[in-house]
Amino acid sequence: MATRFHLTLPDPTLARGADPALSFTANGAEAFAMQLETALRDPAWIARWQAQQEDPDDVDPASLVVDPDAVVAGEQRDLKIDLTVTTTLSGNILRHRMGLLAGRNWQLHNVSAA
Repeated sequence: MATRFHLTLPDPTLARGADPALSFTANGAEAFAMQLETALRDPAWIARWQAQQEDPDDVDPASLVVDPDAVVAGEQRDLKIDLTVTTTLSGNILRHRMGLLAGRNWQLHNVSAA
């Protein structure tokens, strides 16, 4: 069953993860949405993260799952960006991917059934 997550990037210029290869590079709501959607859908994106781990073969397979049907919509609201994510991935997976993409510069506001 899909879940809908409502996220905010309060200051999009600060929404950057520690690793530039996995971090947001976007400027604008649609670009942020597209990059998050890729991180949720694309096995190659998460494989790049896995390859950077000390022992890539020892990574928990549960952290490598993707949702090819994940959808992310972005909307600019004043200076912040709101993202609505619809996915079958768990909240823990979403938090992990957002940490890689945005560091700590994001907020989760609401979770509901899609």
